[in-house]
Formats: sequence, structure tokens, C-alpha cells
Amino acid sequence: MTASTPMLVTFVVYIAAMVLIGLIAYLRTKNLSDYILGGRSLGSFVTALSAGASDMSGWLLMGLPGAIFVAGLSESWIAIGLIAGAYLNWLFVAGRLRVQTEHNGNALTLPDYFTNRFEDNSRLLRIFSALVILVFFTIYCASGVVAGARLFESTFGMSYGTALWAGAAATIAYTFIGGFLAVSWTDTVQATLMIFALILTPIVVMIASGGVEPTFIAIEMQDATNFDMLKGATFVGVISLLAWGLGYFGQPHILARFMAADSVKSIPAARRISMTWMILCLGGAVAVGFFGIAYFSANPDLAGPVSENPERVFIELVKLLFNPWIAGILLSAILAAVMSTLSCQLLVCSSALTEDFYKAFLRKGASQTELVWVGRAMVLLVALIAIALAANPENRVLGLVSYAWAGFGAAFGPVVILSLVWKGMTRNGALAGMLVGAATVIVWKNWIGLGLYEIIPGFILATLAIVIFSRIGKAPSQSMLNRFDQAESEYKSV
Repeated sequence: MTASTPMLVTFVVYIAAMVLIGLIAYLRTKNLSDYILGGRSLGSFVTALSAGASDMSGWLLMGLPGAIFVAGLSESWIAIGLIAGAYLNWLFVAGRLRVQTEHNGNALTLPDYFTNRFEDNSRLLRIFSALVILVFFTIYCASGVVAGARLFESTFGMSYGTALWAGAAATIAYTFIGGFLAVSWTDTVQATLMIFALILTPIVVMIASGGVEPTFIAIEMQDATNFDMLKGATFVGVISLLAWGLGYFGQPHILARFMAADSVKSIPAARRISMTWMILCLGGAVAVGFFGIAYFSANPDLAGPVSENPERVFIELVKLLFNPWIAGILLSAILAAVMSTLSCQLLVCSSALTEDFYKAFLRKGASQTELVWVGRAMVLLVALIAIALAANPENRVLGLVSYAWAGFGAAFGPVVILSLVWKGMTRNGALAGMLVGAATVIVWKNWIGLGLYEIIPGFILATLAIVIFSRIGKAPSQSMLNRFDQAESEYKSV
């Protein structure tokens, strides 16, 4: 029996378990609300871990450890920014969004919420926000497919093309079958697996490197600046890394978890659980990359695959240091991270196509059964496009994620925040904010740059556009003001 056989068995068992959860969720899915928002039935524990797992994609176990392995602790600013952004998102957005979406037509998707919140009879908000979701999420889905392909390629020696399909197939299967409930339940299992892997692995790497003191001495001997948080850093560079936290306010797959909570009362407990999980996972990911410097500097003959692609550092450490059966479980954590994020992204894209295009424009009288099956067909369609985008083996996970993350953060973040806290915001303001935010990210990324992460100018200019166009246009209607006040009153009473 080769070393890869136990890992293959573990992967197969894990994937089968996820598909089984999908089948159980299938039996609970009666209508479109069940398929794309779980019938708003998630408790605080599932809400918390599902939000965390859907957020932390393959980037957590591949992109971040790889960046730390190459550059040392100077790359950890991104983790600090994410923790701050996630906490503020839970604190200021989660509860209000749960209440406001219910008061505004029981909205199931972000485009649905924007349309009802601003009484947009032209449906321009619905069309444009759904287009933003489809464009940036298809790129985001491609990053998940790339991460899954890298895992199968590294673990089983598959060609990149074969690994691409192997990595995507299982996720497509359970998302297709079970919808939101399947995605949320599997996220909870996957989040548990991820935190187990990210706590255990750095401890074992440190032991293999000789303990705490020898590990830190080895890292310092390799390059003393590995400990320097400001190594090679500029003010713009540090701000750009911290600015990843701004992205949280506009991520549809995370915001959907807030909308699906069974009650606004579940949010505080969910926040505490989710933030604890996130801090432990990000700390573990940083430690894997950091301690990996010591291990591979002591074992240069084993460092080939990591030198070729630093994003493999977690994979290689697990394969080298653990029994193949344990390694299979730990490497399933990468598959868990990839599957949890990819599945909810596929579902959000499917929701946009089904609820915001098919139901809104093509088949207003479609039955619930028809809409659920259209949703499933859209999952397949988006998955195939993402696989096509991921077909280039030179793709890097972090690069794909950063572009999509900035796109959502700038296009939706200011619109979501201001729609929840400012009752004077209007349809024209929301539309201007989305257009300016998305356009700024694309233009800045491709033609300006200046070393500044594109989410920053996108977020600032989108906010200005919302305020200016809300002030100069037609004032909000009395019914808009009344709904806002009712929702805010309910939120504050709880």
C-alpha cells in the first residue's frame, strides 16, 4: 500500500459524508427560500461556523501560509485586518441586515434587498447588483477550483487538468442536491476540521524542528528580518494589507449567513463563536508558514515542492510529518476550506440568476419546484464557467481572491452599511455607489495601481457617490422611511 492510499481513502470517505449531508438537506428543501436561504432557520452555532468557513477558502491553508513562508511576519498584517473587519461586520451589520431584509419584502438575496429597500421599480439595482455578483463570484469560484486542483495535484500526483475536475466535482454535487442547508451544515463540519488541522499542524512542525527555542533560532538564522512586522513595508503596503478587512461588508456569501439566522437574538452568540474560531484559524495558518521556514531550512533536500510553489507549504508539512491516515484527515481540511467557500459562492451565483433574473424577468409565475430546479441548473452553469477560468495552471489562489474580494467590498460594502444606518439614502445613491465602487476597482487594478490595494479607493469613492447622489436626487418616500424606522426599532429593542 503506497503512502497516498490512506489519504485517498480518507478523501473518498470525507467527500461521501458531505454528499450524504447534501442528500439529507435535499429532503428538507421544499421551496426556493429553503434552497437559497435555508428557510431562515440557522441557529447561532451553525450561523457562526458557516460564516467563518464560507469566508476562509483555500487561501487560509494555502495562500496565507505560503505568503508567511516567503516573507515572514510582515505578511501577517492581512490577518489583523481581516479579524478587525470581520468583528465590525458582526457588530454593526449582522443584526441590522437580518431585521432589515425581513422588513423589506422578506428579501432572499442582496439584489432583492436593495430593490425592496429603495423601492426600485426600474429594477436597475437588481440587474446591476446581480451582474456584479456574477462577474466577481465567477472569478472567486475559479480561485476555489484552483486551490482544489493544487491539493489533488500535490497529494495524488494527478495532472492539473484531472485534478481540476476531481476537486470541483464533490462540491458541485452536494450544492446541486441540497442547496443552502447542505452548504451550511457541511460548513459546520468543515470549520471544525479546519480548526483541528490549524491547531495541530504548527505544534507538530515546532516539535519536529526541535522545540520552541530551536525553531525560533532557525527562523532567525535563515533571515533575521522574518520577525520584523515592518520588513520591506511601506505605509501604503501596510494599509493595503489591513484594508482586506473592508471587504467583509460587501461579501454576499457571508452576508447571506446573517440573513439566514433564525433570529436577530442569535447574532451575539454567533459573533463570539465565529470570532474565536477565526482568530485561532488565522493564528494557526500564520504559524504553519512561519514554523515551516525553520523546518525546511533544516531539511533543504525536502524543500523542492515548496520552493517551486510556496502555497504548498501546509500540504508538504502534513505529508512529511504525519502518519498517512492522519495526513489524509488534515489535508481534508484544505478540501473542506475549498468546498465550504466554493459551495456558498456557487449558491449565491445561482440565487442571483434564479431569483434576480429568471423569476424577476422571465417567469414571474414560476412554481417553487421549477425555481429550485432552475437554481440547481445555474449551480452547474456557474461551476463550468469557473472551471474554464481555472484551467490555466499558472493561476495563484491569492491573486484571484484579492481581485474578487476588492470588487465586492467596494461595490456592495458602502451600499450595505449606509442602507442599514442612514434612512436618507436613496435608490440613485445606491446605484451610484455600486457603479463607482465596481468601476474604481477594475480601473485601479488594471491601469493605476500605485501599490495601493484597489479596495481602498473603491470604498472611499463609492461612499462619496452614495452621499452625493442621495442628497441631490429625489428624497426617500415616506414608506421607505417608515420601514427603516420599524426595522431599526425592532433591532434596538432586541
